[in-house]
Amino acid sequence: MKFSLSIISIFLIFLLFSSCKTAQIPFNISDGSNFETKSFYPKFSWETTPMYYMFGDPKRILNPEEVEFIAERTDFICIEKSHGHGDLGAAELGAKHEVAAFKKVKPEMKVLFYFNSAYAWPFTSYNENFTQENINNYPELKAFLIENPETKALEERKNVFYFDVLNPDFREWWVNTVAEGVQFSGADGAFIDQMHGFSWLRHDKSQDVQKAMGTMMKALKEKLGTDKIVLGNNANAKLAQHVFPSIDANMFEHYGDKMLTKEKLLTDWEDMLKISKSGKMSIFRIGVEYDSVAIANPSYYKGKKRNERFAKLSKEKLEYYHACYLIGAQPYSYFQYGWGWQLAHGSLIDYPELQKPLGAPKGAYHRTSTTGWEFTREFEQASVWVNTETRQAKITWH
Repeated sequence: MKFSLSIISIFLIFLLFSSCKTAQIPFNISDGSNFETKSFYPKFSWETTPMYYMFGDPKRILNPEEVEFIAERTDFICIEKSHGHGDLGAAELGAKHEVAAFKKVKPEMKVLFYFNSAYAWPFTSYNENFTQENINNYPELKAFLIENPETKALEERKNVFYFDVLNPDFREWWVNTVAEGVQFSGADGAFIDQMHGFSWLRHDKSQDVQKAMGTMMKALKEKLGTDKIVLGNNANAKLAQHVFPSIDANMFEHYGDKMLTKEKLLTDWEDMLKISKSGKMSIFRIGVEYDSVAIANPSYYKGKKRNERFAKLSKEKLEYYHACYLIGAQPYSYFQYGWGWQLAHGSLIDYPELQKPLGAPKGAYHRTSTTGWEFTREFEQASVWVNTETRQAKITWH
């Protein structure tokens, strides 16, 4: 009997030790509360700067070295809208290929499938007939698109049509299509872009558009199931107020220089706290194509050396934008950096600073004066100072 009890005791101690090793360590939000993580979220750590990658190459799929490079730097990625279209013929095939490639080298990697809720990009087989050449042959699909009320012509930008979220048949088709793409590709969820529903085209129905978008996103979350991630682009914006309850993560895209003002960054940090307290993730995306230096020099955007110029600029500006992220970062807040959405726009650039030991934040950021624009924050392995008015920063690594 003594021997049996001894064996049982050892077994119980082993189980307790094992559970302690595998249990998720709670992460503190900057206000002192705990982040309520979910089992289907990606692995999160403050060991180095938490990174999110989102990329696509319309011509080809990644080679093994590129997969390894990205997998070494992140556990959370999205395959962009046109990836692999040239090699494989459809973007969902590109996504499927990369999901398998990344899972092979890093099984815990969370990979998202891209789909747009406003623009009918024709890169997947699901969308291939939303083109000027084909759309009139598919009246059932044409009914999903927004018409100009006066000319009756389809609304478009550079030959890309606009989805009509007010059409309930479209919403059903869209939800089923996104779910099919996620299931087919083996992805861990979906990144949903452009969540505005073109409400500004229909001012008299703006509230209806916003509510319809919320209804559609709620249906998508239910269709995908509780173990899939829904990441919404700028789902914290006022136009997306009905969307926010159904997402698991929000991207701050910063799609123009007006999104990088000192006032907007302060609002972002406040929103990052609110999002974290609601148990949702954040992506703090910076594209240096919107930096004031690039905007003031149109030559940055032209010619074969475009990517070389932006790569150089991104390295010069990294400390400032990195500091802007760190000041507001919360548990499950991720940093994304580059100058566009294609693979060649930064995803294969080595930024050594982003691999330096960071450690958890020691508390919230400190604003040096109530009306000033200098902010500081302490991490276990770094001290951060930034002035968002002068756009200067210093990260001191310990």
